[in-house]
Amino acid sequence: MGSRLDSFPAFYRIAGREVHVLGGGAAAAAKVRLLLETSARVSVIADDANDEIAALGAEGRIAHIARRWRPEDFAGAVLVFVALGAEEDDAAAADAARLAGVPVNVVDRPDLSDFTVPALVNRAPVAVAIGTEGAAPILARRIRSQIEGLLHPRLGALAVHAGELRATVGRTLADGVARRRFWERFFDGPAARAVLAGDGARAQAETLSALNRTGPEPGFVWLVGAGPGAADLLTLRAQRVLQAADVIVHDSLVPDEVVAMGRRDAVRIFAGKRKGRPSPKQEEIDALIVAHAREGARVVRLKGGDPMVYGRAGEEIAALEAAGIGYEIVPGVTSALAAAAEAALPLTLRGVASSLVFVTGHGAGGTDAAPWPALVGQGATIAVYMGKTVAGEAARRLRDAGLPERTPVAAIENASRPQMRLLGGVLADLPALAARGDLGGPVLILIGEALAGRLGHAEPLAMATPAVAA
Repeated sequence: MGSRLDSFPAFYRIAGREVHVLGGGAAAAAKVRLLLETSARVSVIADDANDEIAALGAEGRIAHIARRWRPEDFAGAVLVFVALGAEEDDAAAADAARLAGVPVNVVDRPDLSDFTVPALVNRAPVAVAIGTEGAAPILARRIRSQIEGLLHPRLGALAVHAGELRATVGRTLADGVARRRFWERFFDGPAARAVLAGDGARAQAETLSALNRTGPEPGFVWLVGAGPGAADLLTLRAQRVLQAADVIVHDSLVPDEVVAMGRRDAVRIFAGKRKGRPSPKQEEIDALIVAHAREGARVVRLKGGDPMVYGRAGEEIAALEAAGIGYEIVPGVTSALAAAAEAALPLTLRGVASSLVFVTGHGAGGTDAAPWPALVGQGATIAVYMGKTVAGEAARRLRDAGLPERTPVAAIENASRPQMRLLGGVLADLPALAARGDLGGPVLILIGEALAGRLGHAEPLAMATPAVAA
C-alpha cells in the first residue's frame, strides 16, 4: 500500500456564505485575494488593515470590520482564516473558532490548523488543488505553475457547456456505457474544440450531431508502448488512451504503476511472456484482443518499450486488419534509447559512429539471421535486445565478423528504473554476462566505439574471479 494522507482532500461549498479573515497585513491580504476567486462573502476583521484591504472594503468587495476580533464573530461563519502574526494571538483565535465549531486555518501554522490551503489552478468551475499538508507550500506552487501551462484558458467554458448537456444526454442515452462513450467522444471531438475556440454556434451544431448518432459503438484497439519502465516516460497520448480503455492487455515488463493509470473499472488481462514459464502464444493474444474489440470494447494492448520494436505489433496489426477492426499505434520510448540516456552513453558520434542498429538476442542464438559482418563493416553502434543469455554467442559472431575484442561494451539492467545498473567492459568480457546470476531484470547490451571513454563509472562487465588460497 502507498503512503497515506493525513488530510482528506475535498471541495467545500462556500457560495454566498460567510468566511472570516482575521488580520490586516500582507498574509491576510493574500488569503483575501484567494477568497475573492470564489463566491463567498468575505469579511476581514482587523483594527489596522493595510491599503489593499482598506481599498477592497471601500469598494464593497469585502466587509472590513475595523476592530479586534471577538469570539461572537464566528457565529454564522463557515471558515475562518487567522493571520494575526503573533503566535499567542493566532493560537487564541484558532481555539475560539474551533470552540464555535468553525474550521480554522492559521497562516504558516499547520499544527494549529484544521485544514490547509492548496495551491489553486482556477478554471472555474474546473479547479485543480495541489496540497502538501503544509509541508512544502513552495513545491505546491511550483507544481501549480506546471499545471497552469497544460490547461486551456477556456477549460471552464467547456465544463459549463458539458454541464448544460448532462440532462439531455441522460434522456437521450439511457445506457451508462453509451453515456460514458459519448462524453469521451465529446471531449476529444469537434464540439469541445469549438467551445475552446469560443465558437458557440459551431459548438452547438457539433454537439447536436454527436447526440444524434445512433447504433452501437465499434470496438477499437490501441497498440501502446509503455516505455522501458519509468512511469514518467509514458507519453501523454498513452496516458489518455489508458483512461479511455475498457480492457488493458499488458505484458510482464510493464510496471504495475503504469497499468494502474487505466480506469479503475477497466478489465486488466496479463499476457506476458516469461522465459522458461508457461506463456500465452502470440496467436492467443491476437485472438484475445480481436474478441474483445468485436464485443465493442476499446482495448489497449500495452507493451514494454515501443510496440514496433520487437513488440510483435506486426502480427497484431495483421490480425486486426483481417478482422476489420480499427487500431492506432501509440509509440513508446524503446529500451536502447532509454538505456543510453540513463547511462549518458552516446549512440552516434561524429567521425566515429553514424548509424545505430537494433538486433535481438534471439538472432544471436540462431533463430533470426542478423547480418553480423555488415554490422561490423559499417561501424555502427549495435543495440542487442534480450541478449543476456546469448551474450557469448553474440560476442563470437561479432569477433568472427572482424570486430576487435577491445571494442567497448555496456550492459544496462533495468533501464530507467530506480534499480538500474550499468556494467562496462570490452567485447572480450561479453561472454561472462550470461553467467551472472545477479542480473535478474531486463538487460540491454550496447556495443561500439561511440561508448569509448564513457564507461569509467560502470561496474565491471566480468565479475572478478576469487583468489585461490595457496
